[in-house]
Amino acid sequence: MAGELLALDPHGERISATLRKTYDVLLDGQHTGRYRWDELYKTEKTHFGTLLEINLQREFSFTDGVTMDFAIRDIDVDCKFSQHKAKWMIPPEAMGHLLLGLWASDDEGKWSAGLARVRTEHLNKGQGNRDQKRSLSADGRASIHWLFEDKPLPENVLLRLPAADVDTIFNCSPFGTKRVDMLFRLAQQRRISRAAVATVAQQDDYMKRVRGNGGSRTSLRHEGIVILGQYNSHKQLAETLGLPLPSAGEFVSVRLAHRSDHHGGAASVMLDGRHWVVALPDDLAEMAPVLPDIGKKPAGDAQ
Repeated sequence: MAGELLALDPHGERISATLRKTYDVLLDGQHTGRYRWDELYKTEKTHFGTLLEINLQREFSFTDGVTMDFAIRDIDVDCKFSQHKAKWMIPPEAMGHLLLGLWASDDEGKWSAGLARVRTEHLNKGQGNRDQKRSLSADGRASIHWLFEDKPLPENVLLRLPAADVDTIFNCSPFGTKRVDMLFRLAQQRRISRAAVATVAQQDDYMKRVRGNGGSRTSLRHEGIVILGQYNSHKQLAETLGLPLPSAGEFVSVRLAHRSDHHGGAASVMLDGRHWVVALPDDLAEMAPVLPDIGKKPAGDAQ
């Protein structure tokens, strides 16, 4: 079973993306402005595991299980999520079946996924909870075959910024456009997801607040700030400049400056016929260059 799952997701990118999606759906930042786990209602936290199970089944096209949550190559699998690593609550009907157990923490920015066979000798003794569910004992936890352990979770940038910067972003203006400008101004050289943009904008057409026809790509140019997206040409620029590479649905903002002697051997890119480098703090703001292929999107892109 481990081989089957690793063949479907060798590096865990699909599972981690599904975890990120589940967090973002529950937080619903576009309509609530929430971005932290502790802002969820108790019922929403309880619902996380069910929603994750649904999202994983959709992502991997698993069939329904006969008695368990879903089947992988005709083998029934019980899928469980816990807010605490390996603290899954296992129902009596899962006895003898395979368990796909997941854990994630948005605060810690980590996640894990492992397989275990549910056996009586691997469960804690006692009555369990009112549904007769029981947790893994120390021996049970030792039997877990970790597919991925303590892997980095796709970042929620609003959790990683200084609290003062987050307050500035949300309180700088009643207008979503200005708040998105501030996000890209204060969260430079970090991956910024669409979910973060939606949470800050809290508007229906939140992606319009990023684009070059009046969005942040236009309003921040006079400060020297460019916003890289998932376009191949943008990724090449990011790689050359030593910046994080934006993945699907992500952005990276950065202030640029014309290259001069005081930049030393800093990496540069050629744009608008001139060499540009990542600006130093003492570089004066100047009109940023126009990025290439800003209107051309790679296949499958909705950015």
